[in-house]
Amino acid sequence: MLPSFHWYRPLTARLREIIWLPVALLCTAASADGPADNQLDQVRRIPPAGVPIPESDRLELRSGVDQLGAELALLRKALEKNPTAARLLPDVEIYHKSVAWALRYDEFFRTNEVTAARDQLREGHARVAALMGGQSPWTTNTGLIVRGYRSKVDDSIQPYGLVIPKSYSPTTSHRYRLDCWFHGRGEQLSELNFINDRSRSPGEFTPPDTIVLHLYGRYCNGSRFAGETDFWEALAATQREYPIDTDRIVVRGFSLGGAACWHITTHHASHWAAAAPGAGFSETADFLKVFQHEELHPSDWEQKLWRMYDSTSHALNTAMVPLVAYSGEIDSQRQAAQAMEKAMEAEGLELTHLIGPKTGHSYEPVTKQELNRRIDLLAARGRVRVPNDVHFVTHTLRYNEMAWVHLEGLEQHWEQARVNAHLDAPANLITIDTTNVTSLTLDFPSGDCPFAVGKPVTVLINGQKLTTTRPGSDLSWHQTLTREGNAWRTGAPADGLHKRPGLQGPIDDAFMDSFLVVLPSGTPLNETVGAWVKTESAHALEHWRLEFRGDARQRLDKEVSDADIQDHNLILWGDPSSNALLAKLADRLPIHWTQDGVTVGDKVFPATNHALVLICPNPLNPSKYVVLNSGFTFREYDYLNNARQTSKLPDWAVLDLRTPANARFPGGVEQGGFFNENWELK
Repeated sequence: MLPSFHWYRPLTARLREIIWLPVALLCTAASADGPADNQLDQVRRIPPAGVPIPESDRLELRSGVDQLGAELALLRKALEKNPTAARLLPDVEIYHKSVAWALRYDEFFRTNEVTAARDQLREGHARVAALMGGQSPWTTNTGLIVRGYRSKVDDSIQPYGLVIPKSYSPTTSHRYRLDCWFHGRGEQLSELNFINDRSRSPGEFTPPDTIVLHLYGRYCNGSRFAGETDFWEALAATQREYPIDTDRIVVRGFSLGGAACWHITTHHASHWAAAAPGAGFSETADFLKVFQHEELHPSDWEQKLWRMYDSTSHALNTAMVPLVAYSGEIDSQRQAAQAMEKAMEAEGLELTHLIGPKTGHSYEPVTKQELNRRIDLLAARGRVRVPNDVHFVTHTLRYNEMAWVHLEGLEQHWEQARVNAHLDAPANLITIDTTNVTSLTLDFPSGDCPFAVGKPVTVLINGQKLTTTRPGSDLSWHQTLTREGNAWRTGAPADGLHKRPGLQGPIDDAFMDSFLVVLPSGTPLNETVGAWVKTESAHALEHWRLEFRGDARQRLDKEVSDADIQDHNLILWGDPSSNALLAKLADRLPIHWTQDGVTVGDKVFPATNHALVLICPNPLNPSKYVVLNSGFTFREYDYLNNARQTSKLPDWAVLDLRTPANARFPGGVEQGGFFNENWELK
């Protein structure tokens, strides 16, 4: 049992004693989704279709976009030899994208957004002129600032918003607290509308002497998948441009932003000075039953994959971060914090949960003040960079770090892995207990090692004593430990293919880093497979743009270069007959697909009406993935409630193309599963 955080007691005893309200009362809060969105044959479009705008406005904006595009081309040329200034190009390019995409894809959702488009074109022109003149006033201004970055995932330009306090000066040596704010669900939250909001409103919280980062999160996904990568990329961009105190970063959000905050808190707990999730959801199954009134019939692998994002499955990690949750008393999304309370209690932890009396889906003013008071105190205290104790649970090496413990190998993915570690600095001793872990690294970067430099560090792991190296003179220490059988040794795992951080699946994981879509140029095995590949590849490209707000890189198979293989996860569409690159790899993949069919163990699925979906390390570059015939695996039905946006397929699946694709699956899933830890078929 772990100690409770007794110093974070709720506001009053009354607030602690409020019990679960009946489901009927909990579900009175207004929402965009609900039981009407449980009909597979009546899936509404997300984002919705735009409204018509006057043709004169369209022509005016089109001319403005073309002019800004021409100015950007000249600016890029002018800055070719000035990388310092060229890094600011995304701050201009985002204004071009916001209006160009609204025009190109009919994403004006209200006619008054034309005014916002004009304003953004004007700002784009002004920033071009400033950079041409060697100036960039928005980089030093205070107040509401919109900026952009170029994402490694798909080379797209993505926006982020900042609130810069009046106390800020570009010449200051002061390092600022940073609050990261995750927005709520907004089905009309185009780049145009996000930038308009970030240009006009400071948002829910603006603590004094604090920079606030507003995440776009690639639209509306609760900072999952590429939306999570957006968080890290926007955070890195902010840290490059502003003096941020890395020990005073706070994460907070409400509604869908509360769900994002629960996720970022529990999966990356040791990074933050404090966390303040409000409402949202913290797991999948119970939330959809309570909030969505949905009957769930998940496959075995889908239930396992819920463990990737369910914060309740990672409740132990809250021991590593001060946490203050908020809910309205009569808000159905209070369920998120109640689920976390139960999960934390099972780990011997107590959640501080502030409740706004008689309040629905919003912040109650008095309780909000108390929330701010507590978070401000925690931010002033700052995080403990090198805690004496690390408590960590995960189910995948995608989330493998907590403070100075980094997991390198699991005995079995999607089962719970646990680490409890304690350092005794005077004794140069670390004691570790693990479950379902085969390799881990203890990492203390320069200046952070608490041990005496002159003698080796002893590690007692699962009762076994290991004597390791001495700390470096720069006060750093780094040691990898690996289990072979029941015995631990110092050193990394043996060479060979195995699941490791960033290369562990499932299919959706390939779309969290740089990827390249490779389309076939040859003749398919048959018309059925060829037609399915054509339709599904187009669907994947279109929905990447719709839901993750980027144009995916794409090449024909015959155009892929050695540099592409080195730099990107490859998303191969087609079959061994139509895609030359897939044909080159076919014999080296863990499942074979030939002219006869897809062979899984002793079963052959006929090539006439089956296709293979798969992720594994690329045989041509094992540090990157290769994916066959899939984009991200949740589909239109799942867009309607963000808690549904979880991986729907595991490491591999054989699809029966006689079953038409629908809003949930790309075809009939005949068989599927996970590869073992060595990327072999179980």
